Amino acid sequence: MTSASDLSTITNTLTDDVSSWEGRNLISVTQITTSGILRLFKTAQSMRDLVRSKGGDDRLKHKVLASVFYEASTRTSCSFQAAMMRLGGTFIHVDGGKGGNTSASKKGESLEDTIRCLECYTDVTVLRHPTTGSVQQVALGNGTVKPVINAGDGVGEHPTQALLDFFTIFDELGLSLDIDNTADNSHAGPLVVVLLGDLKHGRTVHSLAKLLARTSLKHELVLRYCAPASLEMPAHVKEYVEQCTNVKQEEYSDIFEAVKGANVLYVTRVQKERFETPEDYEKVKGAYVVDAALMKTAPQDMIVMHPLPRVDEISTDVDSDPRACYFRQMENGMFVRMAILALILGAP
Repeated sequence: MTSASDLSTITNTLTDDVSSWEGRNLISVTQITTSGILRLFKTAQSMRDLVRSKGGDDRLKHKVLASVFYEASTRTSCSFQAAMMRLGGTFIHVDGGKGGNTSASKKGESLEDTIRCLECYTDVTVLRHPTTGSVQQVALGNGTVKPVINAGDGVGEHPTQALLDFFTIFDELGLSLDIDNTADNSHAGPLVVVLLGDLKHGRTVHSLAKLLARTSLKHELVLRYCAPASLEMPAHVKEYVEQCTNVKQEEYSDIFEAVKGANVLYVTRVQKERFETPEDYEKVKGAYVVDAALMKTAPQDMIVMHPLPRVDEISTDVDSDPRACYFRQMENGMFVRMAILALILGAP
C-alpha cells in the first residue's frame, strides 16, 4: 500500500478557501487546517438550517455519488446517501462485501479498476474497504480522476466520522477555535475528552484523537485513554498527538476515575470482527459499561458520544439522559456530510 509519507503532499491543503476543497479527495484528517475546520463547521450549520427549514435544495442536481462499501455500513452509507439526496443529487450503491451486489472483486478485478469504472458514471466516490491504506492507495495512486472520500479503511482512519464527532463536540459544548473571533466561547477551561473501549481497532478514535490534537483550540486539550488490556491506543496515534501543542495524554483503567472532570465521554464498542479468535473477544467483551450508576457520578455537563452501533457498552437506560447525545451525533453526520459533498463538488 501507499506509504504514510505520501500524505505529506496533501497535508494542510483544505483551508477556509472554498476553492481548496473543490474536486479534492478527503482521505485523512491531516489534510484539514484549523481554518478549513471552521469553514466546514459553518457550512454544516447552514446545512442544518436548510434541512430544518426547507428539507434541502437542488444545488447538486444531476450529480451522482458512488457509494462503494466492501465492509458493512448503516450510518455512514445511509447518511452519505441522504446527504446527496437532500442536495438534489442521487447515488448508486455497490456492496462489495461477501454476498454483495457486485461481481467485480469475485472476478478478480482490482479495486483501482472498479473505482475507475464507476467514475465513468458518477461525480464523487465514497469508499470503505477493510484493508488499511487501501482508500489512500486508490485516491493518490494516479488511477482516479474524480474525488474519493474515505469512509473507513480497516483499522486506519475514518475522517468523516471524526469530523462529525468534532462538530458535535464543538456544537454541544460551545467550543472556540483560535482563529474564530465570532464564537461566544461558552466553554471555559480545558477540554477533557475520555476515549473509552476498543482503542486499538477503533479507527474512529484514531482519527478523532489526531483531529482534536492538531486543531488550534482556545482550550488546553486533555485526552484520556481508557481501554481493556491489549486494546490500548496504538503507539503511532499517541506519537502523533505527542507532537502537537497544548495537548496532554493520560491513561486510565478505572472508568469512574476517567470521567472525573470530563467534558466528553466517547464510547466505542469492542469490535468482534477484528479479533482472530472468538476466545480473544470473549476475554475483553463487556469490560466497560456506561450505565445509570456511572452517570450518577459523572459531571452534569459531560456529554456521552458513540459512533454506533452499540452492543452492550452503553445501557439503554442512559438514552433518556440529556447528556446522551449519540443520536444527535448521528443526525449531525448527515449535516457534515452534506457540507463535505457541497464543498468538494463546488456548490457550498
